[in-house]
Amino acid sequence: MSGLGPTLTTGRLVLRPPAAVDFDGWAGLMADEGSARFIGGAQPAALAWRNMAAVTGAWTLRGFGMFSVVEREGGRWIGRVGPWFPHGWPGQEVGWALIRDAWGRGYAREAATACLDWVFDELHWAKVIHCIDPANAASIILARRLGSSFRGQAILPPPIDATVDIWGQSAVDWRARRR
Repeated sequence: MSGLGPTLTTGRLVLRPPAAVDFDGWAGLMADEGSARFIGGAQPAALAWRNMAAVTGAWTLRGFGMFSVVEREGGRWIGRVGPWFPHGWPGQEVGWALIRDAWGRGYAREAATACLDWVFDELHWAKVIHCIDPANAASIILARRLGSSFRGQAILPPPIDATVDIWGQSAVDWRARRR
């Protein structure tokens, strides 16, 4: 466990709270138009730094936040996945964003599964949502594979002000599928 939170491991991944060494990867994710398209759009490094600091600060303020996702073999930073619930958010979310080179390998599902287990078992959340841009077909497919269903739409708080589809499920439903 780091000073901020736990380290989760899966077959291929390590999930841990963000650290300063993650910044180049984080900035790369946020600079790439394709990778950042559905998470607020491409950002310069200075804004990516503030975004990473906000996620890191959530660990201190809330006791949870998005995890940095690192490949076990080689230690490459490939994205951020995990719990997110800033002020004004429509619900307790588990979200995901990976660098383009990590797409299509099952990493997002592997990491999101570990995070869902963690938020339900350790944080004792009763339900979880995923805020997904209606045009983000890959994330909709992942939400379905995780067992979530469409719950309606919401507008994310400023400065985002985007309309998103809300996908979600209860802890009871998650645990029943995991048996």
